[in-house]
Amino acid sequence: MNAADTSWMLVSTALVLLMTPALAFFYGGLVRSKNALNTMMMSVAALGVVGVAWALAGYSLAFSPGGPGLGGLTHAFLRGVGLEPGPPAATIPHVLFMAFQGTFAIITAALISGAIVERMRFSAYLAFITLWSLVVYAPVAHWVWGGGFLGKLGALDFAGGTVVHINAGVAALVAAVLLGQRKDYARQATLPHHVPFTLLGAGLLWFGWFGFNGGSALAANGLAALAFANTFLAPMGTLVVWTLLDLRRSGKATAVGAATAIVVGLVAVTPASGFVSPIAALALGALAAFPSYFAIVWRARTRLDDSLDVVAAHGLGGTVGALLTGVFAQKSWNGTADGLLSGNPRQFFVQLLAVLVTIVFSAAATFVLLKLVNLVVPLKVGTREEGLGLDVSQHGEEAYGSGEGAILVLPDARLSVTVPIAGTEPAVEGGRI
Repeated sequence: MNAADTSWMLVSTALVLLMTPALAFFYGGLVRSKNALNTMMMSVAALGVVGVAWALAGYSLAFSPGGPGLGGLTHAFLRGVGLEPGPPAATIPHVLFMAFQGTFAIITAALISGAIVERMRFSAYLAFITLWSLVVYAPVAHWVWGGGFLGKLGALDFAGGTVVHINAGVAALVAAVLLGQRKDYARQATLPHHVPFTLLGAGLLWFGWFGFNGGSALAANGLAALAFANTFLAPMGTLVVWTLLDLRRSGKATAVGAATAIVVGLVAVTPASGFVSPIAALALGALAAFPSYFAIVWRARTRLDDSLDVVAAHGLGGTVGALLTGVFAQKSWNGTADGLLSGNPRQFFVQLLAVLVTIVFSAAATFVLLKLVNLVVPLKVGTREEGLGLDVSQHGEEAYGSGEGAILVLPDARLSVTVPIAGTEPAVEGGRI
């Protein structure tokens, strides 16, 4: 065991865990106030249900010895996951590697929520992400990092372009299509209720991402430093280009655009962070701004209600990053493989294959899981519950209560009544008494 490596991985694991509450702020600020708590709870709940599923079976399915498509059950219920080092982390405790990878599983499932906020039943969401983490995330992690067929083919994914972002982005697209639109989508403005929350979330995500990418070196070494520097630079390139695009298109540089640009840059550099030079990372971040920016502009004109643009930011951003890894990779920096610009065109086509396989599998498996969950629990809330807001209908709370009374939701959900503590008549919304 190496004390420096262990220390760095302890810090990295904590940083990546912080990213899930950060995502809660990022997403929570983008929705209407009546759905703020529900949106944030979708991230917070993943810390529980996905984390438990990971410990019981997910880690074993992803990283136990197995076949080319799935690990075995050697480490189910964390059997054999102790304090001694073990592959693939040779210098840190096995249990620490398990925890680090668990933080990845958690935030990947939470990312999907951005496409289905303000309309998915919370109990159905919990069932879905628990199953998804086992049936979809764990196999893809095994393919790339656990000894599966994509890793053996030579696919480069340093910290999760395919495993995390393409996987979650495709699942988000399928979920958004199956759930359908919010009842007032394209009929009235659905504006962010707290943009400072979103900026705070973006900043915390960037902070945590240094552990996400830098920790994926699994050691305190030069490779971790390279990933750290690339995580520092790529979002800067994205932010500059995104701001210029905003100014050219509308004459205004928006805060929501800036926050989105930071995330897109982080997503794009994730698969490349340990494989490309710092100047290539800066160029990669700048290039990644274009497809995601114009995809968001285009999506707003369609009937696809991807509420918080998960597909454009994570699905498309991850795809661009994975493919550009095959272009910019340099063996002189990573010690593993060259990319197209360094005379190895095969790497680009391996990256393309990894992207396509992940898209097809994630889409098909997500579709089946959502259909199965819907047989037990309806995926979508009723129209009246959606109008009332999911904070009250799903959690019995309000993000911004007045403190002067209590919200009572009648059993048939036709109306809500605010009952004052003392004094005036009840205020009624959504119906008559």
